[in-house]
Formats: sequence, structure tokens, C-alpha cells
Amino acid sequence: MKIGLIRERKVPSDKRVAFSPKQIIEISNKYPNEFEFVVEPSPIRCFADQEYEDLGIQLSNNLSDCDLLMGIKEVPIDFLIPEKAYVFFSHTIKKQAHNKKLLQTILEKNIRLMDYEVLKDEKGERTVAFGRWAGIVGAYNGLWVYGQKSGLYNLKRAYECFDMKELERELKKVQLPPIKIVVTGGGRVGKGVLEVLHLVGIKQIDPHDMIYQYYEEPVFSVLTSSDYNRRKTDGGYDKTEFYAEPQKYESHFLKYAEVSDILIAAAFWDSRAPKLFSLKDISSEDFNISVVADITCDIDGSVPTTLKVSTIDDPVYDIDRETCEAIPAFGKQNSISVMAIDNLPTELPRNASEEFGNQLMNHFIPELIKKESKILDKATICKEGDLTIEFFYLEDFVNQTEL
Repeated sequence: MKIGLIRERKVPSDKRVAFSPKQIIEISNKYPNEFEFVVEPSPIRCFADQEYEDLGIQLSNNLSDCDLLMGIKEVPIDFLIPEKAYVFFSHTIKKQAHNKKLLQTILEKNIRLMDYEVLKDEKGERTVAFGRWAGIVGAYNGLWVYGQKSGLYNLKRAYECFDMKELERELKKVQLPPIKIVVTGGGRVGKGVLEVLHLVGIKQIDPHDMIYQYYEEPVFSVLTSSDYNRRKTDGGYDKTEFYAEPQKYESHFLKYAEVSDILIAAAFWDSRAPKLFSLKDISSEDFNISVVADITCDIDGSVPTTLKVSTIDDPVYDIDRETCEAIPAFGKQNSISVMAIDNLPTELPRNASEEFGNQLMNHFIPELIKKESKILDKATICKEGDLTIEFFYLEDFVNQTEL
């Protein structure tokens, strides 16, 4: 099988790649005569073209003879090669309107599309993801924003750090007053957040103590859904019911907003579930949060202050507490500063790519050499010009015509 690593062309640009040069060599050594790799040259990729060439890996602008093309972000429709197999994050499975034309074109060009987001093991658990690095960079950015807002310290931007080791050195500059940080989410993203907060030496406390105890040092608490959601009828909580029917619940988050200074949002959110708070809540004098690092980056999602996506080049905007409108970063003394970058892992692309490549080597590459793979079949959104059974629910989406 000939595999091509494609150049990332989506704007804003992304520096990540599926495999590092050393990982390609490792795969070739482990599976002799099974795979041939070719890399499309790229001026922005975190691993330079020369790093691949130095290990004898072929570079070519022509990938038309490849059996599988591997990218990270969505491929612009003008660069899709007909009749090929692709794997990348397509961001189409939730009927994302901005990628409807992409999916339509993939079907028209008779392309087989696999999506990393739906690569799952026999237990239904995702096997490849950038979540940890989204959490690491998101938490770092949240601390960077607080430093900029308060003037207490000044960190490099994450993307200016060569790798995680340099980022760790930057974190030693963080000097926090006795503030409280509230974190939502305990999955891969949440664990990445915890790595950063522990590196800074911030004490972790119980959610109950977050509300009722005073501390003379900075502290943080990780909230689970049971901490800030309650049943509308009786104030109770049942985990199974909540995940099955979240619309039966209401948010009980404001008690944390009253005592916290920074919110780091890292929890998956179901659109049927309550939002953490409402925009009108931020005008209250009791709403104490002044910095929001929204790693989930869902517009009109769990964090109402996320009115738009921010970018690596323009990472922060403020929300005016009175008008609830977006204003320039640090525009008012009492405004809420929001970081909502949607491609956080690309700020530490070498580390993120290497970990992602390891996951692919463990869970994706072995499936490619099988005559039949149920895992790859279930991760295939479309092939031979049609949606697969798993994703037939997208038919109305792709058949919609623009008004």
C-alpha cells in the first residue's frame, strides 16, 4: 500500500502531520514490504521536508498514484483527487453546515472517506485523538491570558515554544495570587488541563471546598457533570438519566462562578443539556469569572460567552458585561476575556503529531493490512459515491440545496 502524507492547506494553517519522519521508518521496519510512504512537500509542516529526506523518505508533489492519502484537517475541495481513499478530520458527522460542500464533493468524486473522529475499538472507545494536547495548550493559554490581563507575569505564546519542554520552562514564570480556577471535564482534554495546572504547582481541591473554603494560595477544582447539573423536578442527579435525557436537567453552575476567577471549559457538551450559565448572568456583581479558556470552542454551546472562534494569531476577545457583546481583548477593566481557539494542538505541533502518530501506529496501521477490517468499515463515512450504512443519517444533509 502506498500512503501519501498530504500538505495541510486549510486556512488558518495547521502544522500537524499524521507521522513524524522517524515514525515512518519505524512502520516500514515493522511491516517490511507492506507500506511505501511519500510525503507532499510543505513549507509550514512542523517537521521540515529535509527531516523526511534525511531519512530517505520520498518527497513528491504528485500523489496521484497513492492508495491512501492521510491529512489532519479538512482538504479544500479543489485539491481532492477523485477515486482515492482519504483519512482526515472531516467535521461532517454532526452535519456541520460549513463542510456540507466538502462532503458533497467527496461523494461526487467517488472518494472513500475515513474520519479519525470515528475510529473506535471494539468497546466503542475512540482510539486516536488530539484531546490531551488541546487540554495542555488550552490551559496554558488560559494562564497566558490571565497574565496579560493582570500584568503579573508574561509568558511566551504556546506556538512560540519549540516543544513541551520549552513550554514547561515558561510555566515556571507563572506567579498567581490566591485565585480559584474551575475546570469542567475529566476526559482526555481535562487530563491535559490537569497536567499544566499540576506543573504550575496549583493545589487541587474538592468542589465543595471551592465554594465554602478560603485559601491563601491559588487552587483549582475539577467539576463533573453531577457538580453543576440538577434535575429540574427535584434537584437530584442520576448519571445514566443525565446522559440519556439531559434536557431534564438545569445548570447549577453559578455557585462556582461566584467564587472562581478563571474557567477552563474542557467538557463534552450535548446540545440537549443545559448551558453553564446565561449571558445575562455575567452582568451580575456576583459573577466573578474574568477569564474563560473555552477548549470546547462550541459556538452557542455550553459556555455562552463564546460568541465566536478566536485564532492563534488573534487569540483573545472580551465580552462586555453590560452589553454582552464582543469587544477588543482587554478592552475594559471589568470585561471577561475569552480564549476560544479551535485548533489548539497545532500550537505544539511536533509533540501533538508524535503522540497522534503513535496512536495511529497502534490502532490504525494494523487494520490496513487486514483483508477486512470492521473498525475501518465503521470509520468510513462514504465510498463508491454513497454514504455508508453507519452514516446514512447524513443523506438529508448532503442532499440539501442552497436557498
